[in-house]
Amino acid sequence: MASTSPSYMGLRGRPLSMAVSTVATTGFLLFGYDQGVMSGIIGSDHFANVFEEVRNNATMQGLVTAIYEIGCLIGAMFILGVGDLLGRRKAMMLGGFIMIIGATIQVTSFPGHAPLAQFIIGRVVTGVGNGINTSTIPTYQAECSKTSNRGLLICIEGGIIAFGTVIAYWIDYGCSYGSEDLSWRFPIAFQTIFGLVVCVSMIFLPESPRWLLTHERYEDAEHVISALRGYELGSEETQTERDIILDSIRASGFSGRKSTPVKALLTGGKTQHLRRMLIGSSSQFMQQVGGCNAVIYYFPILFERQITVGDQNMALLMGGVNMIVYAIFATTSWFIIERVGRRKLFLWGTVGQCLSMVITFACLIPGTTTAAKGAAVGLFTYIASFGATWLPLPWLYPAEINPIKTRAKANATSTCTNWLFNFLIVMVTPIMIDRIGWGTYLFFAVINACFLPVIWFFYPETAKRSLEEIDIIFAKGFVEKKSYVRAAEELPLLTPEQVEQEALKYGLIDTAARGAAHATGPAGVTQEKAYSEKSEEESGSHEEVEN
Repeated sequence: MASTSPSYMGLRGRPLSMAVSTVATTGFLLFGYDQGVMSGIIGSDHFANVFEEVRNNATMQGLVTAIYEIGCLIGAMFILGVGDLLGRRKAMMLGGFIMIIGATIQVTSFPGHAPLAQFIIGRVVTGVGNGINTSTIPTYQAECSKTSNRGLLICIEGGIIAFGTVIAYWIDYGCSYGSEDLSWRFPIAFQTIFGLVVCVSMIFLPESPRWLLTHERYEDAEHVISALRGYELGSEETQTERDIILDSIRASGFSGRKSTPVKALLTGGKTQHLRRMLIGSSSQFMQQVGGCNAVIYYFPILFERQITVGDQNMALLMGGVNMIVYAIFATTSWFIIERVGRRKLFLWGTVGQCLSMVITFACLIPGTTTAAKGAAVGLFTYIASFGATWLPLPWLYPAEINPIKTRAKANATSTCTNWLFNFLIVMVTPIMIDRIGWGTYLFFAVINACFLPVIWFFYPETAKRSLEEIDIIFAKGFVEKKSYVRAAEELPLLTPEQVEQEALKYGLIDTAARGAAHATGPAGVTQEKAYSEKSEEESGSHEEVEN
């Protein structure tokens, strides 16, 4: 490795990229853990002895669990507003720190001092931190990754949610045999370890090079690109990657602005900001309304009521086995995401979920224990299909489908969609199960069937594409007046030089980005600052009010 290649934490090239991915993955492990930790606590007698209001009160139990999603929504909206100004690195440190504070508030709740109110506040605060992290981490990972492994790395993040949930589930189960305080305080406090890893590590890791370039910090961006790729500072490879990113920024129509206005999300033209935001947000919407929480949260309830009647311990154990199946299948996408592609995984996963829900509701209709065992099979196959496809994909797709200048806000919007409908489903599923029984699963089967035409007609393939190539897909579809799915199929894989040529061809840029107004880089290489930009008829109005 050349001695002029910069480093962070003494790492450069692949080791540095692995460090970035490890910290990003830890953030999603924390997400999964915090999502699952309440499932084994909320109904326990030890917890109810401190929080009497939740004892045998399904509504209050649902509120304490679901209020976390409201905090997550607030955190995602915070990033929607100031994420572009704050940066990916600082946002992740802030999110981890807030989650630590929230966990501390929760575990210091004691009888006689309004414990439930304090606990709910802690849940909301923790949710805010998680909302910040889940809106930022996929964007940070996508912007630091190579094209060849971007999908794999973000799928690992999404899949690791399942591992966090499994860890939380079994820690809950183990601590249930401990003392009254240990049974619920330790599982909640344990998550602070993951939060500390994220906070401390990000102090030493680099900022996203794409974020640095949008803020015209050219030397810093070159430094980060060289470190992440293992290039020499000022090398031709570094210059080429920098120039491709600059072209993408210019094509967005908001070059020179440190914060993209929210109204930019509503523009069309060659950049198709609105369409791309809606595609990304729809994936998060469909993840939640497809029924995943009806299975993850209420699997033990189904077992206790209809299969292992009266045996709560066996129901909890089977729930734990279900989580292990969930985690195992979550790793499947890691090996096939780039080979199979996003579209096929979305379609296959939807078919699997739909058929699993059909099996479940059909086996619940007779109301017998024997038939209910068939419903359990349906739930197992559902969680396998979900874990392999719909669990990681909605975290990957919005991060790569949106262009650089709207990526932070569009990704935050999709995350807001996730948390809003997560809260809705968590609140209404117990009511649906109580009122309409097997009809709940019929409802989710129909909903999953409705996803298929949306994915088929509107979701272009992005596998093996650079983030800048995806811009070309939408420009090609708009200019040639054809389906964006078809445009993606027709466009061959491009080299960095070809990306620039295609950007010129479709009018995304007027001139190649070979520098700035005589700004000199750290290796004495002249940088360019883009002079010309496309008109706002195509990319959005420059007169829009900044957010």
